[in-house]
Amino acid sequence: MREAPEFDPKRPASAAPVIRAVLLDPRGFYGGFSAEGPVKGPAIFVLLLGAVSAVLYVAAGLLLGALLGEVSLRTTLLAALEAGVFALLSPVLVGVVAAVYLLSIRTFLGKVSDFREVYRMLAYACSAMILAWVPVLNALVFTYVLMVLMGIAVKTVYRIPPVTALVICLVGFVPVALAFIWVQAALAGLLLP
Repeated sequence: MREAPEFDPKRPASAAPVIRAVLLDPRGFYGGFSAEGPVKGPAIFVLLLGAVSAVLYVAAGLLLGALLGEVSLRTTLLAALEAGVFALLSPVLVGVVAAVYLLSIRTFLGKVSDFREVYRMLAYACSAMILAWVPVLNALVFTYVLMVLMGIAVKTVYRIPPVTALVICLVGFVPVALAFIWVQAALAGLLLP
């Protein structure tokens, strides 16, 4: 098995081969993936993905607003603020999700992993978040990252049966998805009067 590409914070262009490998050949990527290693590179990788997605999200909102004839400075600024905050918090959010998945992994497999390993797996699985700016795809991308890519990662890295990997990811996915829905509803003003 060949070694998976790794993001180098000194060379931002090194994100492209990682994204390409994760999106086009996730089994090959995680088959050659070293779960051990520093967290700095993956954290910066997630920050870079968040920033690119934020810019694309705001640009898509402007384009869609222009097509519908509903472009307003207030809406654009709010969308840019929301996207910017998400981009800046993305490494922390990945850390929170990684902690939830670590609990799930330890529940079903014992102490086979630590936070750093799960963070690295999840950070690179977030490669698909480069597509999160597309209006309809964002919910599908969220599920694809947390269920499919993390399922492949967990199955491959820990060499476990697919059903066990599915259960681990499902147990990690449910609380994260519920929290995501709650935050989105709160931001939309549906929970607060």
